[in-house]
Amino acid sequence: MSQTDFHQPIASFLQQRIDEFSEIPEDRKELLEQLGKYVREKIAASVPTQLTFLCTHNSRRSHLSQIWAKVAADHYQLNEVSTFSGGTEATAMNERVVASLRRTGFEINADGGTDDNPIYLVSYATNRSPLECFSKVYDQTPNPKENFAAVMTCSSADQACPVVPGCDARLPIRYEDPKISDDTEREAEIYDERSRQISREMLYAMSRV
Repeated sequence: MSQTDFHQPIASFLQQRIDEFSEIPEDRKELLEQLGKYVREKIAASVPTQLTFLCTHNSRRSHLSQIWAKVAADHYQLNEVSTFSGGTEATAMNERVVASLRRTGFEINADGGTDDNPIYLVSYATNRSPLECFSKVYDQTPNPKENFAAVMTCSSADQACPVVPGCDARLPIRYEDPKISDDTEREAEIYDERSRQISREMLYAMSRV
C-alpha cells in the first residue's frame, strides 16, 4: 500500500486529531470500534469495503463524514476503503462545510452539477484522486446498491430510513448538526468544531482496523 502524500496543513491537522483520541468518550469509542470491525472484516475477506454516510439532506454531516473517513483510511493505508454519502432527499453540499474544509487545507473546486447542487472536487493529497462531492439520495449513482455499511450520522435520517436496501450493516454514529450556528457570529467556530470531531472519530475508527 502506498503512503498518502497529504497536503501539509492536512497532515498536521491529522496528527493533532490523533493526539486527541483520549478526548473521545468511551461510549463513542464503542460505536467507532464497530465501524473499525466492519472495515477489518471486509478487508480480511478481500471484498469491497464500502461506507455510505447518511443524513437527511446530505448537506453537512454526511459530507464531512464521507471525506474524513476516506482521509483517515488513507492515513492508515487502508486503500481498500471507499466512502460515499447520501440523504433521504438531495439538496446541496452546504457552502459552510466547503468553507470549513478549505480552512483546514483542502483544495476544493466546483466542477459541474447545477447552480442549486454543484459538484465539488475535494483534493487532500498529491497522489490521490479528488473526492467528487454533491448532494444525492442515498441509493443514487455513484453510491453502492449492495454490500455496504450504512452509517447514520443524524437521528432524523435514522428514523426516516428504518430499512436501507442493500446494506449489510447499519451503524448509528450521530453528530449534532452545525446548522444551529448558521448566520451567527459563532458559525465558523461551530463548523470547524464539528469537522474536528468527525475527523478525530473517523481516525480513531480506522486506527482500530
